[in-house]
Amino acid sequence: MNTIKYNRQKGLSKMSEMIQNFIGKECIITTMNASVTGKIESAEGGWIKIRALDKNANTEIINVDYIIRIQEYPRNKNGKRKAAIY
Repeated sequence: MNTIKYNRQKGLSKMSEMIQNFIGKECIITTMNASVTGKIESAEGGWIKIRALDKNANTEIINVDYIIRIQEYPRNKNGKRKAAIY
């Protein structure tokens, strides 16, 4: 938590810059409490907007400070999404 406070005070959010590479891609985003799967639509002001991959296509907004890991959704050699993710 101290690191998050320090980064906010100094404006050092490198995560926001790196997220720009994932916009428009299907990703698995791991936060401190949960894991979210979806397509990243935008990243601005320390927040990212994600559209879920399910039929309901819910939209979620996540604070960048709480993201632990971002991974592009793995695909097999035919380009289809893998069923099992480790």
